[in-house]
Amino acid sequence: MKNPLIYDGDMMQNDLRKIYDRFAETYEKNRGSFDMTEVIADFSKRLPYKTGRLLDLGCGAGEPFPAYFIGQGWQVTGVDFSQKMLDLAHRYQPDMKTIFADMGEVDFPDAQFDAVTAIYCLFHIEYQKHEEIFLKIYRWLAPGGHSLFTYATQEYTGAEVFNGTKEFMGEQLFYSHTTPDNLFATLKSTGFTIESAQYRQIGGETFLWVTIAKPG
Repeated sequence: MKNPLIYDGDMMQNDLRKIYDRFAETYEKNRGSFDMTEVIADFSKRLPYKTGRLLDLGCGAGEPFPAYFIGQGWQVTGVDFSQKMLDLAHRYQPDMKTIFADMGEVDFPDAQFDAVTAIYCLFHIEYQKHEEIFLKIYRWLAPGGHSLFTYATQEYTGAEVFNGTKEFMGEQLFYSHTTPDNLFATLKSTGFTIESAQYRQIGGETFLWVTIAKPG
């Protein structure tokens, strides 16, 4: 029997999956709560191509990033570990290819995508595993490709480095992050160029939004 006082990553991810399954049941009520129009516009203008291949990690119901890029003629692949969220994605974005998997475990061939997004999801994985994920994103991106992700910081959790839970929409969600300086050092050592790192308040929450690029 596992000691409940010892952090268990697999157990936390299973709990998180159940929470997002529950979020799917009330998704309609909360649609449109987070306006990301400016974020999408800023990211899309940085991309070297008008159309291409997008990977959206933690795609949820396929909104708003997959919806926007599909509308622009992109081929979009979405990954999520909540089957109920993917069921919604099939309804809202039937043209999106979906993969039922944990974003920390999924893998793809090299240079498979022109853009990779990870919106409101990376911080649900222990920050000690982030470098491994960034290395995979770097490998998946074609030369000149871009990635955008949301990162939790002290502005959200109240701590410089955090591994713990916070309340969100009536649920206790796991969050994890290191300092922005440590994050930026990891990105640079991976080979990325940091194009933008901006704090944005959306839906009453403040997170760091980071755009990175793989040199062409």
